Amino acid sequence: MIWMHAVIVFLCLCPILAAFGQDCPSRQDMQSSLKQVQKLLSTHEAAYLQSLRTLRKKLNLLQNTATKQTGKANNDTCLKLDTPANSRKLGKAQTPGHEVHFLCDAGYELVGAESRMCQESLTWSGQQPTCRNINECASSPCLNGGTCVDEMNQFSCTCTKGWAGATCQSPVPTFFVTMTNTSSATSSAAAAISPPAVTVGPFVRPSRCTQVQGTTHCTCDPGYTISGRDSTTCTDIDECELFHMGQAGRLCLHACVNTPGGYRCTCPAGYNVTRDGRNCKDIDECATRLNNCTRDQMCINTYGGFQCVRVDCPRIRNATYSKTSPLRCERNPCSVDNKVCSQAPNSISHHYLSVVSNLSAPRTMFRVSALRLMGDTLRFSLLGRGQARRHFTVQRSDRQTGQLVLGSPVQGPATLEAEVEMTELEKGVQLGRYITKITMFISQYEF
Repeated sequence: MIWMHAVIVFLCLCPILAAFGQDCPSRQDMQSSLKQVQKLLSTHEAAYLQSLRTLRKKLNLLQNTATKQTGKANNDTCLKLDTPANSRKLGKAQTPGHEVHFLCDAGYELVGAESRMCQESLTWSGQQPTCRNINECASSPCLNGGTCVDEMNQFSCTCTKGWAGATCQSPVPTFFVTMTNTSSATSSAAAAISPPAVTVGPFVRPSRCTQVQGTTHCTCDPGYTISGRDSTTCTDIDECELFHMGQAGRLCLHACVNTPGGYRCTCPAGYNVTRDGRNCKDIDECATRLNNCTRDQMCINTYGGFQCVRVDCPRIRNATYSKTSPLRCERNPCSVDNKVCSQAPNSISHHYLSVVSNLSAPRTMFRVSALRLMGDTLRFSLLGRGQARRHFTVQRSDRQTGQLVLGSPVQGPATLEAEVEMTELEKGVQLGRYITKITMFISQYEF
């Protein structure tokens, strides 16, 4: 049919060509041209039919594969894993590429792998973990010869004689008892007695004595006591030494200065004395503008001081980042063929914590969570070596949350850094990486 249309076109063109003085193609030329057109059309028709046959084969193959997977769906799974005692199991999928996670109950710690994956061989990776009771007495928390008693998720101390407190940290105080010296006298009437002259000063004062029914009573001003057998002299009481540690705690949180007839508490630089006159409160240099941070720096208040920090986006080969907030950098879109870029972290966030010295541990310091889960698996891991791994571990608190845990107390002043990576996967294929950098500024003092 197509070549018939071509003949009609040629016949219609002949009068037009003749009008312009050109010769009309001969019948032989027309037949030759039509044969070429017919051959070309036949070639295209054959290619089209071949494409249809190929497409039909692919559709049949996909249909057969889907049918086979449906028929074997009940068999292509790993065996169901048991939940260890005193723990929870997160994740129900048992098909290859999927993971399950284990969390121990409070007071227990995980021994073994936190996660296990269903492999293509339909076996689980790793060994079944267990949860064992945490020995709270392992760090020897009881002081001054106290005996530690391990209890469920806590401990108690049995203190030796002369010590008290939750960890036997406080000596049992010997309270001062005012002493009154008396002497016999023959007079039965009460009378004031002038004591002999004594050397006086800020810390030494003469006593006040009266005679009642033949007995002499001598007293001192508040904050002073009669010195030994000499009832005529009053000596200042050193409250800082006498009441250094009592049942109610230390007399002063930081330092005690003895004064005539009393005492006063002082705080280190970066702190103010509170209204009760005993405790110390940190000065927020960032809020009160008592810092020297520049405009391109951020002021981080710490216990007893401050830190000036500047967050710069990383420079990674074949990947670029933009700062979307003062503490967050996000990766710019990658080109389709740039695999190195697609494997780089999607975002890098910075967080700064101020911590007192010798903070009790173990303790959760920071949590990382996914707002919404795009894949089927989330993995949390601690990056780096050395200092970070000596002090920190990363644990999962639920399916979408990981937490950075401080394993042991740290003596300040010190600065610790840790990087927590959250990786999102779909059947073992990475969908995204998100890095959180945590910096801890540990103060010199325990308050």
